[in-house]
Amino acid sequence: MAAYPRLQLNRGMVMLRYKQPFLDWIKASNQEPFELTLEEANDDGEVFLVPEYDSEKNPVGCTEDAVKWVEKRWRMLFEHALNGWVQDETLWPGNLTLKMFREWFEVEYRSMVWDMGHEPLMVEDFDDGMGDEMPDAGDVLH
Repeated sequence: MAAYPRLQLNRGMVMLRYKQPFLDWIKASNQEPFELTLEEANDDGEVFLVPEYDSEKNPVGCTEDAVKWVEKRWRMLFEHALNGWVQDETLWPGNLTLKMFREWFEVEYRSMVWDMGHEPLMVEDFDDGMGDEMPDAGDVLH
């Protein structure tokens, strides 16, 4: 075998796939009408690398585990997704709930993540100016 995947990361992969209510909100919050299908909205979604174990050392090794992991962080992920489309928080839905999160997103999970690059991994930290102050566990991804 000449070339094959050999560097497996100690992470799983989660994608939040938009459902119709999220797409409806995107269109309603935009002042200019535009065409966007659910397929187009989901075409280039963000990927979140998740730990093999959550903070309680429970495995995150299947979709059910990943959904539990995501739902511990649902508000932060919901706000991250909203901000990706509309930065003006006054245009966001008023009362975000876990029920709404479940109606607006589907969790897609993959347990095997392979590094196919030749260059070292680069991690870019999008520090929000919090400094040494750490938020609650539900407000951060890790």
